[in-house]
Amino acid sequence: MADDDKRPMRSAIDFYERHPISREIIMARLQASRGNLDGLGPEDLYPHDQDHYGGLAVNDRLAAVAGIGPRSGDCVENGVEVVDFCAGLGGPSRYYAHTLGAAQVTGIELTGSRVEGANALTRLVGLEARVRTLQGDVMAVPLADACCDAVVSQEGFLHVPDKAKALAEAYRILRPGGRVALTDWIAHEPLSDADAKLMWDGMAVTRLYDLEAYQDLLKAAGFEVIHVEDLTEEWAPILQQRLAMFQAMRAETIAAGTPAGYDAFYESYVRFVTLISDARLGGIRLGGRKPD
Repeated sequence: MADDDKRPMRSAIDFYERHPISREIIMARLQASRGNLDGLGPEDLYPHDQDHYGGLAVNDRLAAVAGIGPRSGDCVENGVEVVDFCAGLGGPSRYYAHTLGAAQVTGIELTGSRVEGANALTRLVGLEARVRTLQGDVMAVPLADACCDAVVSQEGFLHVPDKAKALAEAYRILRPGGRVALTDWIAHEPLSDADAKLMWDGMAVTRLYDLEAYQDLLKAAGFEVIHVEDLTEEWAPILQQRLAMFQAMRAETIAAGTPAGYDAFYESYVRFVTLISDARLGGIRLGGRKPD
């Protein structure tokens, strides 16, 4: 067992520093598929940099809730300024800018190596004028009040210790009439102590809420709830596929000399898929609007 496998989970930083999807593995895959890295565009990254459940299609669905999108069916910049909480390697951020026409996208990401990776990938495809990723905590966002039109997040809040504080920060940085839209885990029934420990040890999962309680968090932050969608049934086959992908990727990442995940990650992911399939855990797409 590698030393990284023995290190206890202290925060989401530990999880993402050992995550098998990294800038290095994305670059290795691009090199292998293309033979070179010349002339890359944002679309070349899309098969590799969308580390969330459902790929590009769910970017579109979340963006619709958040009010992000091109006008008149084209990709002309629509003036919308977006902040992406828990932005990871910046895949969705680049998509919102390049494909959906957001004028400016700022990612907030806690893990330094992923901030560096996100910005490197953004520069590689020439989007650095409109997309940036800052190192920061979504519970204390390093941005000014009323600076954006939309806040989005995809499966990032599961790591956030105080979701209420993060939603309050989203409210603070949104302009009047702005929207928050996120996807996250929900608990249809409380986790056992053993499962809660496994989810923490493997994936840095913090406290989970049920569907109603999550809406209450949004309301308590000051938002009007405008969208609630239970994704549990939709996620079950997607997560089965992701588990198979991670298992296949392990040998690939080891061969490439990049992080391959660790035993607790794979063990927790197997259990997560089971809990989703049994509808004991699930997913939610949630949207809120800040009053004018």
